[in-house]
Parts: sequence; C-alpha cells; structure tokens
Amino acid sequence: MPRLRVNCFSISLDGYGAGPGQNLDNPLGVGGRALHDWAFATRTFREHMGWDGGATGVDDDYIARGFENIGAWILGRNMFGPIRGPWPDESWKGWWGDDPPYHTPVFVLTNHPRESITMRGGTAFHFVGGGIEAALQRATDACGSRDVRVGGGAATIRQFLRAGLVDEMHLAISPVLLGSGEPLLAGIDLPALGYRCTEHVPTAAATHVVISKLPSGAGPA
Repeated sequence: MPRLRVNCFSISLDGYGAGPGQNLDNPLGVGGRALHDWAFATRTFREHMGWDGGATGVDDDYIARGFENIGAWILGRNMFGPIRGPWPDESWKGWWGDDPPYHTPVFVLTNHPRESITMRGGTAFHFVGGGIEAALQRATDACGSRDVRVGGGAATIRQFLRAGLVDEMHLAISPVLLGSGEPLLAGIDLPALGYRCTEHVPTAAATHVVISKLPSGAGPA
C-alpha cells in the first residue's frame, strides 16, 4: 500500500515553512532560502539539481531517504510558481528549468484548469482540481507500489495533516528565525490526530525530526 510522505521539509525555529512575500525574486518568500541551507550543501540534493560537489553525512542521508521509493509527488500551486488566479498563458513551467528534480508524475493542486506538461527527465506536471483527495487519488493511481511525496508548500501539507492522511513527515528545523511567513503546525493538534515523534537527530546545520502516524487504535508511545 503506498504511503503518503513529507520529506526534507524545512521550517524555521519559529515554525514557518516559508517567508512572506513570495515572488519571482523570492520563490521561498523573503528570508525563506536560508531555511534550506542545510540541503543545498548536500551531495544528493546537488546531484538532483544538476550541481557539482556537496557533502555526505547525516544531512545528506535524509535527503537521499526523501527520494527513495517515490512514485509520484503532490505540490500546492504556490510551490509550482508565483502566479495566482487564472493562468494568463501556459508559458510558466515551474521554477526548475527544463529538467525538474522530480523525475515522476507531479500533481499540482489548482482551481484553474490547465493542460499537463511533459518535461525532460521523466517529470510530468498534471493540474488537479477537486482538492487534496482528488490529487491523492491521481497520485496513488500513478505511483504503483511506490510512495507519494507531498512537496509543499506549508498550506498544502497542513491540509493533508488535518485530514490525517500523512503517514510520515520528516522536518528539518533550521537555526533561522523568520518572524512571519507561512506557519506549518500552528493550530494543528498532532497528538489528537494520531501522530508522534519517532526520530530526532541534530546536526550542525539542522535538527531532523520524523513524525509518524500511529496505527489505528494504538495509544501514544
């Protein structure tokens, strides 16, 4: 049975998954790029982006785990680009150039229909209305026996968490304070939804935390 996973999602010390004011110059919001410094330094992340170099070690291990056994991705529309409302045209094809780092089908949540886009490297963007359940069904149908990864943004992950659909979530808590932006967990009672912390590992660049969904009927650890 495919699992629904969140991997390598960076948050600030004050709980924000992105900074305010996303635009073409600030795709992660103002100050949001600093949340991902731990990832940018790793060999696996750099390989997926087509960059040279990078370090191995614990941070790199978490990046590698995030790509293992993934058969499809789900993204919120803001993760795909800064355009809001109806698509003015079909020229925007994401932040990542002609060869995005997903290499699987990617299902983008949107209220505005658009034709699918086939990119280099096996990535295909499909634009899905009908909410998170429709996107999850499409992704599950596409991934075979592999897992589905929710890439973000924070608002999209919050929807899946509130619905209790996420099986496992890896957060990388970066030593950064943003002050404002997109909160990830504010107002969400994870224990009441059946989640608990199953792993936590600090490194010099981030603190890695894994939160897992308890089996139905299981009590807290």
